[in-house]
Amino acid sequence: MNTDKIVIGLTGMPGSGKSLVVVETAQELGYDIVVMGDVIREETQKRGLELNPKNVGKVMLELRDAHGDNVIAEKCTSKIEQKENAKVIVEGIRSLHEVNVFKAHFAKFTLMSVHSSPETRFKRLFSRGRSDDPNNWELFHERDMRELGVGIGNAIAMAQFMIINEESKEAAKIKVKETLKEVEENWSK
Repeated sequence: MNTDKIVIGLTGMPGSGKSLVVVETAQELGYDIVVMGDVIREETQKRGLELNPKNVGKVMLELRDAHGDNVIAEKCTSKIEQKENAKVIVEGIRSLHEVNVFKAHFAKFTLMSVHSSPETRFKRLFSRGRSDDPNNWELFHERDMRELGVGIGNAIAMAQFMIINEESKEAAKIKVKETLKEVEENWSK
């Protein structure tokens, strides 16, 4: 078990602001970042599939069906270990199975969630326009149901810290900085 690194697991529904607010702020504060979704996007591309919501979602479910609910987290633990920084954010936790993997590997693990309303999240994702983002409400809802189906709601509910992200980006970044400081102080005691 790694006792040196402070690892903050980040969960939240798509479009809640995990990347734009928390990851960006954490990088400004010197954190390294591991994005769990990158593992799925890499696998999707490896299979020769277009990066779109249906294909990425299908690959996520197939990976879990074939290799268990821990597969993405297990692939990320080595990426976290390889980071030279002692502070790492792992973005994109979707289940308590994944939380347990990180808790078993990292003594200083903390779970943080970001929450925004469905309407706010849809607007953000639609504006972001990444290839795997939904471009209509039906795809958005379908993605939410898939995420909830793998257990993201349980991870969100069990987070030690929650950032409500309905205000400006600047206001959310202030909350994130305060929360990261609190997490670091907790582990330095």
